[in-house]
Amino acid sequence: MAERRADERVTAQGAGERRRAGVRPEEARAWEDLVATARRTVGEGLVVGTSGNVSVRVGDTVLVTPSGVPYDRLAPGDVTGVDLDGRQVLGTLVPTSELPMHLAVYRTTAARAVVHTHAVHATAVSTLVTELPPIHYMAAALGGPVRVAPYATYGTDALARNMLRALDGRSGCLLQNHGTVTYGATLDQAYDRTAQLEWMCRLWLTAASVPGLTPSLLSGPQLAEVEERLRGYGQRG
Repeated sequence: MAERRADERVTAQGAGERRRAGVRPEEARAWEDLVATARRTVGEGLVVGTSGNVSVRVGDTVLVTPSGVPYDRLAPGDVTGVDLDGRQVLGTLVPTSELPMHLAVYRTTAARAVVHTHAVHATAVSTLVTELPPIHYMAAALGGPVRVAPYATYGTDALARNMLRALDGRSGCLLQNHGTVTYGATLDQAYDRTAQLEWMCRLWLTAASVPGLTPSLLSGPQLAEVEERLRGYGQRG
């Protein structure tokens, strides 16, 4: 009973902090989901420490992970949000240094969530090729063969521009010597695409490492057929 009362006090305190910060209920819920997703990137090995970042769009406000704060320390009162021009409208913590990338995605696509990681296998592949070879048909779930955006310093507009070119017609790309970017209609979808991309990179590296053998790759028509089939995949409604 004492533990329950303590939990209720913590919940009430967090709600009070959000009200004082002018955070709307839908933003508070989105922030909880964002923090959970950010922690998941660490827990599943896609991010080390505070590398990588996550964002979600609520109306014209973009909630983002703050710069340099371990995800397990983020609390309900730490809501960090900017408008589509990058002006901070929620919170006092400095937004992620990769804000230009996140905003570029929201300005040019219908994305509602973006996940950026430094996943090991995907980053390794980004140093080897300019496009992930079509080793598996799930490349179609990202719109086709995954491109690698040329290297640019993190947090710069140049990196954001390179990323947008690599994302043209795609929902995910690799960043040369850096990591991954994926987006989706929800945080879960954006995260799942990141995980899928990391798995495909690991698959290609594994197959390509066998001496004397070359992995078979899928053709454009084969990927196009899968992309068509994926439109009707899953449960209806």
